[in-house]
Amino acid sequence: MTSSSPQPKIRFGIIGTGFIVDKVLEGARLDPRFELAAIYSRTQEQADIFARKHNITRTFTSLEAMAASPLIDAVYIASPNSLHAFQSILFMRHGKHVLCEKPFASNAKEVKAMIAASGENNVALMEAMKPGMTPNFMAIKNNIGKIGTVRRYFSCYCQYSSRYDKLKEGVVLNAFDPALSSGAVMDLGVYTIYPMVVLFGRPKKVSATGLKLPTGVDGQGAVNFEYEGMNATVLYSKIADSALPTEIQGEEGTITSDRINIIDKVTLGYRNGEEKVISTPNLLHEYYYEVAEFINLIREGKRESEINSHENSLITIEIVDEIRKQIDIKYPADDQ
Repeated sequence: MTSSSPQPKIRFGIIGTGFIVDKVLEGARLDPRFELAAIYSRTQEQADIFARKHNITRTFTSLEAMAASPLIDAVYIASPNSLHAFQSILFMRHGKHVLCEKPFASNAKEVKAMIAASGENNVALMEAMKPGMTPNFMAIKNNIGKIGTVRRYFSCYCQYSSRYDKLKEGVVLNAFDPALSSGAVMDLGVYTIYPMVVLFGRPKKVSATGLKLPTGVDGQGAVNFEYEGMNATVLYSKIADSALPTEIQGEEGTITSDRINIIDKVTLGYRNGEEKVISTPNLLHEYYYEVAEFINLIREGKRESEINSHENSLITIEIVDEIRKQIDIKYPADDQ
């Protein structure tokens, strides 16, 4: 007879105490397999505040101690971009599975090292790029065949950052600090590029323009991509807003998504005027799906997701590296 007892939960440690962590935890707690076991912060005071807020029993102020702890099985990393690779590799070397926030790391060199560590230590590694995990992205992916030969992908994510007001006052916060590998393409542009890579693979050519801010990061950008038989264009900004949708244009019709970072509504329209909604209403929390996918990987003994795959993450960061090169955006991490 087989046991009917439930499998043990996956015990997560958390690195980071910013607002994004609160959001992810809201979604993660919808999965009964998720257990919040520990929090790391550089100061005990901040760790204690976050632990009380989320009812966490164990706190750490040492990354090494947390990585070596038998109290956690996996870690969710939401630290500044420049720390992603070091922290991910540290935890993987201690046999911990890693769910790391987007962008995966500062550059392709770091991402390759992370992927190698996943293989060497036989642990799951996944970029926390949430849109591709959702049913509404799958609605896009599964219906592309209905619009005929695809000729164009267009995506836009422009969101004015409140931190930009501080920058104009002379205060440089994390979002505009090159030492932390920040800026518009890293924070917002990757949302427009990653789905393109998932759907169409690596482009043949990348042509980028952008606006470089006084701190040395980009405030906005526009990028054209060439594929065999089709073109792609993405727009992104942290210094202006836009309500433009994402479109995949085919010879027989167009798939339109209201947004790319949180996909609420997807429509399929044909040239004869027929249009129908193909998205799913009343979805679960936007961050539930990425955590559920990551836990599935751990349970199934897999090292990577089919959607947020190591290859897709690497192609995306290689594109970002090329964009930064063309608009002269450099990070300290590039010289390490």
